[in-house]
Amino acid sequence: MTKSKKYPVTRRDFIKVSAATTAAVSAMSFGACNTEKLPEPMTRPFGKLGFNVTTLGLGGQASIQWTPDDVEPEKIILKAFDLGVNYFDTSNLYADSQLNYNKAFKHLNLIPGENGYNEALRKSIWLTSKTAMRWGKPGWPERENVSNWSNGESVQCAVDDVKRSLTQLFGDGEGYYPEGAYLDMVLCHTLHNTDEVDVLYEGLETPLDPDGNFGALVALRDLRDGTNLTGMNPKNEKLIKHIGFSGHANPPAMMDMIQRDEYGILDGMLIAINANDKTKMNMQNNVIPIAEAKGMGIIGMKVFADAALYHKEPRWSQTPADVFRKVGTDELPSKPLIEYSLTTPGVHTLIIGIGQIDDDPMKCQLIQNFYAAQIAPDGMSAAERKRIEGQAKSVKPESNYFQAIEKEKLSAPRDAKLVDGKLTWNTALADDEPISHYEIIRDGELLGKVEHKPQLLKSKPFSITIDEPGDVTLVAVDKAGNRAETVVA
Repeated sequence: MTKSKKYPVTRRDFIKVSAATTAAVSAMSFGACNTEKLPEPMTRPFGKLGFNVTTLGLGGQASIQWTPDDVEPEKIILKAFDLGVNYFDTSNLYADSQLNYNKAFKHLNLIPGENGYNEALRKSIWLTSKTAMRWGKPGWPERENVSNWSNGESVQCAVDDVKRSLTQLFGDGEGYYPEGAYLDMVLCHTLHNTDEVDVLYEGLETPLDPDGNFGALVALRDLRDGTNLTGMNPKNEKLIKHIGFSGHANPPAMMDMIQRDEYGILDGMLIAINANDKTKMNMQNNVIPIAEAKGMGIIGMKVFADAALYHKEPRWSQTPADVFRKVGTDELPSKPLIEYSLTTPGVHTLIIGIGQIDDDPMKCQLIQNFYAAQIAPDGMSAAERKRIEGQAKSVKPESNYFQAIEKEKLSAPRDAKLVDGKLTWNTALADDEPISHYEIIRDGELLGKVEHKPQLLKSKPFSITIDEPGDVTLVAVDKAGNRAETVVA
């Protein structure tokens, strides 16, 4: 693959612009964005959503969640705005993250209804929050393997979480949010397994009973469309523009989540993707191609494995001491890790948590990440990607603790059936190489070959007609020639 030209900034310009940005944020008057001339950040089409997203987004964790005593998180947010970053991430599970955004939004005149409200600026950014409540209505039953949680003490369902986000981001933090406040997207947060997928789709795949229980998706659809089919949106409010989900644990469950969407619900996906992705069952050859083919906006996360590629043991962050506050290490520089994730086919932007900003641009994580992110989708060769994979694995081979399924070889085609001469199957699970095609064999003779394409819906499996009765062998073949087969009677 030929490398494309990267963002053309000389070191002299880099330091000059970085210093100007730092000074601009320090001197920024409350209520107005800085107007210093800065290089336009690189953007990519955000799937089919009609928005051009900057390749660097701001993650809502790190010091915005786990805030060290000497860090002012709102200044990180303000500096991201000043650099031209237009994707902003937070969650109802991130402690004071949403409240810290509120402080920055007040400085930027992003509170609807207040004097000087900058509607144009609000429309120019994409603000995403998340809910880990799987049910759309209070009073839900406990289900095995289904988690429901929020930092909000009074939150009982996904709708409550959306309103909690709005009051913390734009309101008084106590329940009030102003008219005109909205979220660009709400994600069903950190999907773990197919049991949770089952709950999320209740009321869509099953008859909707407003007096009974139903999953989060049908309730979020009401908040998106301004309808009240569930009874959970009596004011017919339009509080969100898009719905998606996030995950880093279980590729088959994430694939299932996408492939069961027959209803035009899912527009976005936040997914773990870093240079150690292939040390576990990987995302890049399994989940991401399906989301890309569906036109979803795809956000990468865990670029540094929640600092487990650096100073922290492989576990979830729990305190400010877990926040990494340097720019990479000599062993594992941050720039190629960012470039790797952004040259993974299908990824549109990355959210990266910031430990600290600094007056010295060479020590400022935000500025360094910003420039590292100025890379085209094809800006890294396949050979360089493999080199970075090897480097990350040699330095921190166990970093991806959040990927729950261990590495497996290419699987055979799944759920294969032969009924009345029609052979059907669901996509195989890929290993290090993408799947190329499927072969249908009987008694050593090749009966047919079917090209692999991302399977968009479970209701539309791969298929081929078999003229004569009898068992066949169905084989998945990847681009390295690896094979995995199953016999179908």
